[in-house]
Amino acid sequence: MDLHSRTTHSLKEKRHIVTGIKEKLKNKFNISIIESDYQDVWQDIQLAIAMVANSRVMIEKAFGQIEDFVLSNYPVELAALHKEYV
Repeated sequence: MDLHSRTTHSLKEKRHIVTGIKEKLKNKFNISIIESDYQDVWQDIQLAIAMVANSRVMIEKAFGQIEDFVLSNYPVELAALHKEYV
């Protein structure tokens, strides 16, 4: 999940947003999540999310809820979304 924050003006502000997103998503959706790229770019965020479920339908539903949650609760826009199923 690639995100862009127009309101972020420093790495400190970005870290606050990223930490909040990661903690809330871990607790709410029981997923594994890391900031996978753009650690030194203050307006861009890339998150890698992993989830295990019984069916692809369950994963799709959860990822839709995750996307909605992030976009409605944080000052970010979705720049790109890449999904892989193994």
